[in-house]
Amino acid sequence: MSRFALTGCCALITGASAGIGREFAHQLARSAGALVLVARRLDRLEELRDELTKNNPNLNVHCCAVDLSRPNEIEELLAWLTREGIAVDFLINNAGLGDRGTFVTAEWQRLHEMLAVNIAALTMLTRAILPAMIEKKRGAILNVSSSAGFLPIRKMAVYAASKSYVTSFSDAIRGEVRKQGIVVSALCPGPVDTEFSSVARRSIVEQPYPSPSFMHVAVEDVVRAGLNAVEHNKALVIPGIVMKIAMLLVRLTPMAILRRV
Repeated sequence: MSRFALTGCCALITGASAGIGREFAHQLARSAGALVLVARRLDRLEELRDELTKNNPNLNVHCCAVDLSRPNEIEELLAWLTREGIAVDFLINNAGLGDRGTFVTAEWQRLHEMLAVNIAALTMLTRAILPAMIEKKRGAILNVSSSAGFLPIRKMAVYAASKSYVTSFSDAIRGEVRKQGIVVSALCPGPVDTEFSSVARRSIVEQPYPSPSFMHVAVEDVVRAGLNAVEHNKALVIPGIVMKIAMLLVRLTPMAILRRV
């Protein structure tokens, strides 16, 4: 069974400016040879780069401001990687958008951006970067999905469905490349204290999506679990013992019962 060594890798992290993506950068800075930080906010990326290189002057950090909801900007990112000769061997598709509220009241633009980032961008980047990994017989892809993808969630219908795609897609391509030295893993966290919940709200007066505190997992633990999954070639990881048990019960429960609950 192939494993992926993080030491000396060149990792591209989407959604690197905050939350889980930012933590991926911090934890990988200890072992990676180079990092490519991708997000919309260049100032945050540069601030993160300065933090990382201050602690590790030998670390090569590239920043690229990209709006992943725009296909032309993704193409520009890929062209830039080629021009700069940056060979990515660890792709972390972390960027994601949420939207909390009934589907019928959702804004068209919000739905478009969520599907573009959560599904289309992840798929495009994987398709573009995977061939070089296969040619070298070395590489890893970590897709940040969500435990929400295991079941339909009222008032988060499109987000949950998009994460169901990510988990299924990850498992499918894992099967396609498993004999070619490539690791593909899906990280499916439950509630994590990041900016995600506040961004997913449709108004500042709306309360965050309710979830018991004992179900929350620290962002450091989520990232650690994801990197461990890649290093040990695990198909899927759900951080936190409570969420592991909860999702096991969900997956064993007939859908007819889940719909009623």
